[in-house]
Amino acid sequence: MNCLLKAYEYEAQRGVPMSRDELVVTHLPLVKFIVDRIASSLPPHLDRDDLRSAAVIGLISAAERFDPSRGVQFKTFAEQRIRGTIMDELRAQDWLTRSLRDKFKKLEKEFSQLEQRLGRNPSSDEVATAMGLELKDYFRLLEEIHLLSFVSLDDAWHDEDGAPFGLLDVLEDKGTESPQSQLIARQTVERLAEAIDSLPEKERIVITLYYYEELNLKEIGAVLDLTESRISQLHSQAIVRLRGKMKRVA
Repeated sequence: MNCLLKAYEYEAQRGVPMSRDELVVTHLPLVKFIVDRIASSLPPHLDRDDLRSAAVIGLISAAERFDPSRGVQFKTFAEQRIRGTIMDELRAQDWLTRSLRDKFKKLEKEFSQLEQRLGRNPSSDEVATAMGLELKDYFRLLEEIHLLSFVSLDDAWHDEDGAPFGLLDVLEDKGTESPQSQLIARQTVERLAEAIDSLPEKERIVITLYYYEELNLKEIGAVLDLTESRISQLHSQAIVRLRGKMKRVA
């Protein structure tokens, strides 16, 4: 298998287009990496085999739809398709309780209302007070919803008709997109970048290291000299803020 992968990589470096099967075979390690990374933040009872199957379907779909003439690397394109199919599988399994969803929505509402009233990012103390919670109970709530925060940013937007669309739809490179659709996608990505830039410093660093540098929570904790539990809280808080910011500009 290693010899085969090296041969395919050599052909790619020479500028020889890969077939669909070659793209799938060479990027199977990417499937394992993404599944393991997402699964590490999910309940242990979830079946990783189901997630791997969904991820492979996403990889095959990416290989079938990939157009190298559009100047996008296949790895970048495939990552979005793979993550999207995994998120679809998680939603289909409906492993999130109604109570957990309600807590997340309530927290998101408090953040959004406070930010609009204060004209800045509210602090943890301010949110806890607004919710009638002791700070320790507020932090416990952040840890409780952290599993939901890993799949929530993908549901942050709605189109002009109110229909939901996810991050995958924004970043996916569709050859059939109209100029208007491309403009909307570009504007949404720009708004997301602005929203991330407006986060408090530690939350911005956590989001950057997790989603762009692809570090896990433990590794981010080592970088910031914080516990993994605290990084989980910062991640949850950042996602709640981002969802509110993106909904207000959608």
